[in-house]
Amino acid sequence: MTPPVPLLDLQAQYRPLREALLEAVTRVCDSQRCILGDEVLALEHELAAYLGVSHALGVSSGTDALLAALMALQIGPGDEVITPTFSFFATAGCVVRVGARPVFVDIEPATYNLDLDAVARAITPRTKAIMPVHLYGQAVDMAPLMALAEAHGLTIIEDAAQAIGATDRGRAVGGLGTIGCFSFYPTKNLGAFGDGGLVTTNDAALAERLRLLRDHGQHPKYHHALVGGNFRLDAIQGAVLRVKLPHLAAWTDGRRRNAARYRTLVAEAGLADVVTLPYERADARHIYNQFVVEVPDRDRVRAALTARGIGTEIYYPVPFHRQACFADLGHPVDAFPHADRAAARVLALPIFAELTDAQLTQVVDELRAALRPA
Repeated sequence: MTPPVPLLDLQAQYRPLREALLEAVTRVCDSQRCILGDEVLALEHELAAYLGVSHALGVSSGTDALLAALMALQIGPGDEVITPTFSFFATAGCVVRVGARPVFVDIEPATYNLDLDAVARAITPRTKAIMPVHLYGQAVDMAPLMALAEAHGLTIIEDAAQAIGATDRGRAVGGLGTIGCFSFYPTKNLGAFGDGGLVTTNDAALAERLRLLRDHGQHPKYHHALVGGNFRLDAIQGAVLRVKLPHLAAWTDGRRRNAARYRTLVAEAGLADVVTLPYERADARHIYNQFVVEVPDRDRVRAALTARGIGTEIYYPVPFHRQACFADLGHPVDAFPHADRAAARVLALPIFAELTDAQLTQVVDELRAALRPA
């Protein structure tokens, strides 16, 4: 039988960097400076340069990046934050955690990102911020969104957890809104050896507030100007990410190359009318944290692929407006048809940079077989 193709093979990325990674980890162990410190500070400078932002602060996770951003903007009870209903749970969960109300909007069917017209309709006197999500590594069309936010005096928190290196009109996402939030979860394009995240901003005052908030609001030690949290990044994660960062551009190019190859293979397989491929904006750069297609009878197709050794995942099967924990928000469950359709049809295929052409061909061959009527 042909060897299976995993959804993600972290070992393939790790093996060529093993010695450099172990050396970096050992350097931290020998220093016994385990939280923040020189490694994290150096990483912050390197990431700020990579993303073209004035300030980048390492935090404990992508979720905590969102939470710190909301806290820094003093968003809380009585405030509303507009978010897409189709995203990873933390996008809406963090809004609730600060006591604010998430206001869900539908997505664009092509990009899976929030629908700008729906955002405009959702603004009320209580709206404090808009939280666009650059889902799957696809940049939101930020220019009209920023114009809308400016017209209503709103802040923008970019959820760029899946989108490090994605660009909108040549500018890196995460540096376009008021605050950007990134995740270094191990499966991300730039992944740590555990949890980690980043907040970015071009506002010096906000950067200082974020710096306080990630360490219980204290400065100097044991003197607390604010009530913050424990959002500090571990030095080992900082050191690991510093080893990986110089390779990120090549890994992203590999993902984009694999995405282009998938398009050719799907067309050659005669599946162009059956499989909906990811949309690519002409003025943006998709970095393919996931390669998400739409297929009919998705669950049956996925089961068939699993049986043939092809790794897949569903991002995401239940939109926010259908989650039990958000039932009391009063959103009509039938009000977001594009999100509901996506949740029923999306399927992520392997896209990591180290995939071979034979593996890509195998995925499409098995997809064609899985799509045959039962």
